[in-house]
Amino acid sequence: MITSYIDKDYMAQQKEKKEVLHYSQEDLREFEVIINEKLAKSRDELEHLKSSILRAEGESNRSTLGNFDDGADALEKEQLNQLAARTQKFIAGLERALFRIKNGTYGICIDTGKLIPKERLRAVPHTQQCIEAKMNRK
Repeated sequence: MITSYIDKDYMAQQKEKKEVLHYSQEDLREFEVIINEKLAKSRDELEHLKSSILRAEGESNRSTLGNFDDGADALEKEQLNQLAARTQKFIAGLERALFRIKNGTYGICIDTGKLIPKERLRAVPHTQQCIEAKMNRK
């Protein structure tokens, strides 16, 4: 029978490598609250933008002041549409973040596999990258 010598330091290193990194349930609840607050605010903002777009369209149909006002109206509508599109994209990102909380992948960098720092997640709760990975992508 052959006995082998197993280095305890090596085994400890292997165990650390295999540990799944994730945030605690308490941390995840904190992030979920932050995300839900941002979602509610963003949905309200989107509704306001939609009503502004409809109002701007109604006013431009009644406008009889000429080309200058038509151009200004078109620019305003375009800006409102861009803001609405950005807000919709933000909402979708927040909804995907809630899904990641539910499936256990929230807070893990998609590029490095490391935990994204809590401070970053509090500031940008829908992010999927740690700051290192974000900087390296540019």
